[in-house]
Amino acid sequence: MQARIVRWSPTASHPAVDALLRRPAFDAAAEQTAREVLDAIRAEGDAALVRCVKQFDGADLAPAQLRVTADEIKASYETVDLDFKRSASEAYKRIIAFSKAGLRKDWTIASPKGGVLGEQFTPLARVGCYIPGGAAPLASTALMTATLARVADVREVVCCTPAGKDGKVNPFLLYALDLAGATEIYKLGGVQAIGALAFGTATIRKVQKIVGPGGPYVTAAKRLVYGHVDLDLVAGPSEIAILADDTAHPAAVAADLLSQAEHGTGHEKALLVTSSDALARAVQAELTKQIETLSRRAAIEKVMEQGLLLVVVDQLDAGMELCNQFAPEHLEIMVREPRTWTKKAHSAGAVFLGPWTPESAGDFVAGPSHVLPTGGMAAVFAGLTVDTFRRRTSVVALTRADLQEMLPVIEAFGRVEQLDAHARSAKIRFLK
Repeated sequence: MQARIVRWSPTASHPAVDALLRRPAFDAAAEQTAREVLDAIRAEGDAALVRCVKQFDGADLAPAQLRVTADEIKASYETVDLDFKRSASEAYKRIIAFSKAGLRKDWTIASPKGGVLGEQFTPLARVGCYIPGGAAPLASTALMTATLARVADVREVVCCTPAGKDGKVNPFLLYALDLAGATEIYKLGGVQAIGALAFGTATIRKVQKIVGPGGPYVTAAKRLVYGHVDLDLVAGPSEIAILADDTAHPAAVAADLLSQAEHGTGHEKALLVTSSDALARAVQAELTKQIETLSRRAAIEKVMEQGLLLVVVDQLDAGMELCNQFAPEHLEIMVREPRTWTKKAHSAGAVFLGPWTPESAGDFVAGPSHVLPTGGMAAVFAGLTVDTFRRRTSVVALTRADLQEMLPVIEAFGRVEQLDAHARSAKIRFLK
C-alpha cells in the first residue's frame, strides 16, 4: 500500500485535499447512538450504566463494583515496573512545572475615580476526566488531564476509563491516575462514562466540567451533554500535519505521520505538506517500509487509505496556508529556521519546531497537555490548560464618584434598550 502524493496550490486545489479539509468534527451516526445511550442513562441511571458496560466493554459489573477500590490501586503499584514508574514521575514533574507556569494570576486596575476593577480565578469543585483505554491504555492522558486539575486546586477529580472483560483497569493506567491525583476512578468507557459524569447516578455524582479526548462516540456524547456540564474542547481522533522542506529527514517525517495513524479508530488524519518532490517520494517509500514493522499495521493501513495524504506545493508559504486551512491538532514544522514560521501557524492545537521535536514528545513528556482540538477545530478552540479547570470572575468595586461619572452612560443605554429599571438602579443612589 502506498500513500497518495498530490499537488496543490491556493488557486488549483485537488479533490483529495478538499476531502481532507472537509473532515467532520462530529460523526452523525455516532451522534445518534450516543443520544440513545445518554437518554437511557438519564432515565435509568445505574441500571443503564451497568447494561452499557456489559454491552460495549464486555465487563459484567454491579453498580457497587464500578468504582476502583484502594486495593486495586495498591495492586497496580506492585504490578507496574520500575522503569515505567520513573518515566511517569519524570513526565508528571514536567507537566506540573508547565502547568504552574501557566496559571493566570488575579489582577486589578484602578478605575478613574478611585475604585477597583479586576479578575479573580477560582478552581472548579468537581471535574470529570475521560481517559480512553479501549484500543490502548493511555496512561499519558491520565497525567495530562488529572494533573492539571490538581495544579488548579480542584478538590474532586473524577476519572473514567473502561475496564477489560475481566472487570479490571490496566494497572499502568491506574498507577498514572493515582500519581496524577485522581480522587475517584470509575470503570466506565465511551458514551456511558460521559453520561454518568454529565447527569450523575446513585453511584456517581455529576461533575461541573468534562475534559479529555475520545473517539467519535465520546466526542459526539460530549457535544450532546454541553449545557448540562461545561466542556473543554472537541478532542476526537488524532491528527497531524507536517510542513517540511528538503532539509527534513524522510524517515523521521514518515515515522511522525505514522505515530498518529496508529491510534486505532480509523478516523485519524495525517498530512505532509512539502515544497520538495523528492522528499514526498522518499516519505512515500518510508511509509511503505516502516508500516511493515509496526504492531498496529491493520489500523494504520485503514488511515493510509482514507486519511493520509502527501501534498506537494510550489512554495512553503502556500504550504503554511494549507496547514492553516487544515487546522490540525498537531503541526510539525521541519524546515530551515523553523522558529521564523511560528507566528504564521495560527490554526494548530500545538506546534512542534525543528528536527528534534517529534510530536510524540508532546504526547508523553514535554509538559503541555496533549489534549488538543481535532477535526479542524484548532481554528476555534485551544488545547487543555490548567486554567480550563478554573472559573474566571470579573470584580467591580466603584466609588461614588465612579458611579456619578458613569450615570449618564447608564441612563442612555437604559433609554435605548427600554430598561428603565436599570437606569433607576444607578440613579436612585443619588436621590435624597
